[in-house]
Amino acid sequence: MNNLELQDVTKSSLSRAILGHDHTVPRIDAISLESCSGEWTRYISQRVDIFSEDPSRSPQTSREVFLLGITAFNAFLQANVTGPTLSWDSAIIFPKEVEKGTAVEKIRKQLISSLSVDGDAIYQLTPHIELFCLAQCLLNDRSLGRNTEQILARLRVNFWHQKLLTEVSPTLQQNVYNDLLLLEQRILGERVDSEIISPAEFLVERATIHIHHGFDAKARDDLTAAARERSFHFALTGRLGKRTQYQEKELSQLVVLAKSADQQQKSSHQNGDIHQSGNFHQSEDLYTGRDVPKSTARNSAASKPQALDLNDDTLLESIAFTKDTTLSRGTQADDSLPESLLSLDPGNQPQLEPLDGIILLATASSITNTSPTDGLTREETLPYAERVLSGGSSNWQIYTQALLVRSRIEGYRTRTIERGVLQLQALVDQVISETTPAIDSSSSATQQTSSGINSTTFLPQPTQSESAPVSERLRYIHALASPPRWKLEAELADRWVSLGGLRTALEIYERLQMWAEVALCWAANDREDKARRIIRRQLYNPVIMTSTAKLLQDDEDTDVGEYRIERDPLPADAPRLFCILGDIEKSATAYERAWTVSNHRYARAQRSLGNFYMAAGHLDQADDAYAKSLKVNPQNHPIWFALGCVRLQLEDWVGAVYAFGRAVQIDGEDAESWSNLAVALLKSPPDVSASNPNGTTNDKNLERASDGTLLDEDDKVQQRPGVEPQRHVREAFVALKRAATLKRDSFRIWQNLLSVGVQIAPPPYADIIVAQTRLIDLLGKTEGERCVDVDIVEALVSHLIIITPSTPAESTQDDRDPAETADSNEEPTSKRVGLERMIIDLVQKRITPLITSSRRLWLLTAKLSLHLRHPAATLSAYEKAWRVTLNKPGWDSGAGTESAKRTWSEVLEATIELADAYESLGERTNESGMGAGELVAKDWKFKARSALRSVISRAKEGWEDDAGYESLSERLQELKNA
Repeated sequence: MNNLELQDVTKSSLSRAILGHDHTVPRIDAISLESCSGEWTRYISQRVDIFSEDPSRSPQTSREVFLLGITAFNAFLQANVTGPTLSWDSAIIFPKEVEKGTAVEKIRKQLISSLSVDGDAIYQLTPHIELFCLAQCLLNDRSLGRNTEQILARLRVNFWHQKLLTEVSPTLQQNVYNDLLLLEQRILGERVDSEIISPAEFLVERATIHIHHGFDAKARDDLTAAARERSFHFALTGRLGKRTQYQEKELSQLVVLAKSADQQQKSSHQNGDIHQSGNFHQSEDLYTGRDVPKSTARNSAASKPQALDLNDDTLLESIAFTKDTTLSRGTQADDSLPESLLSLDPGNQPQLEPLDGIILLATASSITNTSPTDGLTREETLPYAERVLSGGSSNWQIYTQALLVRSRIEGYRTRTIERGVLQLQALVDQVISETTPAIDSSSSATQQTSSGINSTTFLPQPTQSESAPVSERLRYIHALASPPRWKLEAELADRWVSLGGLRTALEIYERLQMWAEVALCWAANDREDKARRIIRRQLYNPVIMTSTAKLLQDDEDTDVGEYRIERDPLPADAPRLFCILGDIEKSATAYERAWTVSNHRYARAQRSLGNFYMAAGHLDQADDAYAKSLKVNPQNHPIWFALGCVRLQLEDWVGAVYAFGRAVQIDGEDAESWSNLAVALLKSPPDVSASNPNGTTNDKNLERASDGTLLDEDDKVQQRPGVEPQRHVREAFVALKRAATLKRDSFRIWQNLLSVGVQIAPPPYADIIVAQTRLIDLLGKTEGERCVDVDIVEALVSHLIIITPSTPAESTQDDRDPAETADSNEEPTSKRVGLERMIIDLVQKRITPLITSSRRLWLLTAKLSLHLRHPAATLSAYEKAWRVTLNKPGWDSGAGTESAKRTWSEVLEATIELADAYESLGERTNESGMGAGELVAKDWKFKARSALRSVISRAKEGWEDDAGYESLSERLQELKNA
């Protein structure tokens, strides 16, 4: 192999001196492990500083330190992520005075403990941890320069440190994103140092970092930009095909069409070599990012990892697409697809360039993280992995990652669940076999166990001809989301848990000595007693038996209560273990202990404590706990949301505005946060906003209403300089509009938007109409006319009457019944546009078809029709308003109840209105539509008298002595005399 090996690097005089293998350098002997209190990384750092202080050696020192760090870093990734196994013992980097055995193990334990950040620890049996610690120490050393190459290396090693932890560390996250900003300016802004990393590859790496931290929208933006940089076209679309063996009719099947740009179309760039220095000579393809030669790619293509067959009696191994390349209905149209994709055969697509395959896999990961874990999401993400697999990949690690992504998706489908778990098992076997060194009697038991010596694999270790070179495996390792081997095994165990294979999962967890996962596994299966015992055994020593003065046997039968003496020192992952113990025992004390042990840095402890107090109803304590958690990890969106909800219940409106404001800053796609922000704004003092939560509010000017809302006196608010009384209403309306855009199916958000919109002066009429229309779409079929806010629609119609003249020439409907014309497909003859058109359409096309029993809505329709000079439609609406009123029960039985009196008054009013409408509209002439030129109602007198008689006859028994009854009789007599 032509790659740089660590044992070659350690042969240089500078590296030997730094590692403690050469003591001939002046002043170097003064630094020893003993003088550094046994801290090996401190020992390395101080020895590097001695060389850096020499001006004549500084440039050379910086370069050789960088190469030593890079080589150690790649060796760690090779040994733990990609394979093959190292051909040398990583302990060679320890000083000469460190003897093998217990001294080495002591240093390794100290190194693992030193990698704990913010209370979170890495896997306690991480193999070859000294390689990673050496890389992190050197690549973060202040003696290094700040060129693009070194910043990129520092970014990568810090991000891998993040990935080794159980949870996201705010400290590392800040460091990683600070370096991303520096690299963005140089690579994407200034477009320099493209020989180090291309803009496209940087964008893909940044997308991977975004996905790990949960910023999926940012990740998809970067992946889109990377595809554009590479002129890479892909689309999730549909093609006709058969999915099962017995399927006769071809149906539309989801498929990703993708084609890499031709080499001559892409902007070519060659990544330069790292300059040689000292005693080094290398090809540099291990780190710099230079593409693997085509000959290597062709040879490795035949040695790709094993993809298992489906072997199902119903599903085909792959979709049998029709030879017709026409898109199926309901998918992306032909004219919207790039020309390069139109001619692709979905069942036989060309091989993708490696980076293009990574873009597809990262896109699938971002969709999975964003969307709920349901069938639709899995159907949407599977084609991305299938595309990478179907075309094959010239890179071993990319093909491995594609198999992993597919196995994750298939693990939840009935027909593919077997292959999903077996494929994951095969990948675990591959990684174990390729990262497990041969058993060496000199190796420690701990190192052998952590390397998987005691594990059993289903696959034999591949020969060199069946495998891929290190350069190919590591070429894109930073752009891929490949997990280390122990996390991959833990994922397999978790899959077995979901399938009910508890014993198999426990065997894996126990072999890996992941005791937290073992406990969680038992707790998930209603064995909390056993889970509690396992956790307490890691945190406490057994008490001494007074009768025998001996320690109790550390076995499974030991009573939980006997583990009460806390270990000293505690394990590195003690904060997490205390939190799990708190979850099991429902103990706030355990959460507090986790917070104390982590030196007030383990944010999860306060998150769990906040959830505990929230469930118990102690809102003040929950508020305090969430705030402490966010002080450590201010980028945690769910906790900002939870804090905002707590403050809403506490009526701390200002604090709620701040919390939800931070939540939407982190995740602008969260509709619930926007909606709750609007609620908090409406109840906050006018001089407080999401961007200025600590406004100059004078509490003396605030009064508390009966519902707890803080209210300002209008005159006092208006007297404050620079304070707009309606500012919060406008801000809340903007927030609700954003929420409604993100969650269009939430009728409650639309209702809130409607109610807030009418409070603004002048009202945003167009938005109000849109909100009411959307409510009708969502609730019309189930709620009918009840989904219409009559007061608001009446105000809209009144506004229309004020702003527009009533002219017959511009009528919008003919004189037919509004209910009949509302769903008409005829082209409107109106020239009305804008707001006027929107109000008319809302009433006539959306509201009128819903009316069943609302007199007010029919009168509203009549009012609009009268304004539009449609007398026939107006009269018809009055008739319907009268009928729905007459159909109300109980009004003709007499004045027995208040309800009957109210209904009788409404009947009286409706009857007089109808009689007046007949008199005023009956002799008018229809001006448009069918029956133009004819009278609206020739027999209007007969109809009016008939309406009056029917009401009088029904009311005679119960209301004959009522004044309203007399008024009806008088109105009837007037019509007879007319």
